[in-house]
Amino acid sequence: MTLRIIEYSPSLAATFRDINAEWIEAMFVMEAHDREVLDDPGRFIIAPGGTILFVEADGLGIVGACALMPAAEGAYELTKMGVRETARGLKAGEFLLDAVLARAAETREMEELFLLTNTKCAAAIHLYEKLGFVHSIDIMQRFGASYERCDVAMAFDLSERRA
Repeated sequence: MTLRIIEYSPSLAATFRDINAEWIEAMFVMEAHDREVLDDPGRFIIAPGGTILFVEADGLGIVGACALMPAAEGAYELTKMGVRETARGLKAGEFLLDAVLARAAETREMEELFLLTNTKCAAAIHLYEKLGFVHSIDIMQRFGASYERCDVAMAFDLSERRA
């Protein structure tokens, strides 16, 4: 199965929303912050300097999405990463996350990269750990209140990718 990275375009906004709504609604309740970002990713992610990447699989179309969203001066949140149920097991999430981390390393104004998640997302947490994210109390204290469901905060050392 061939996987490809697709760049965000406004025509893919609904796809971004649908992929993320699928996993959020399956595991949690859609929060106001989720709706705001998913309903207008151009305004909340792209316009302030963020990025959205998609992964496309042969025969399945676009099966996953992930964003890098500015959160504070020099700090970006890896957010809204989801892979459709139909593509689980294809390593599409790992392929996408690796591409997003490469993009983060290229973004020179990015000094800090973090993510917020929930212990229910055990498979995702395992993937994040596998690709170099570490649990962070500092990130939890500074950014964890963004989502009611957040009980895990992780940080990524960009210098490892930039070396």
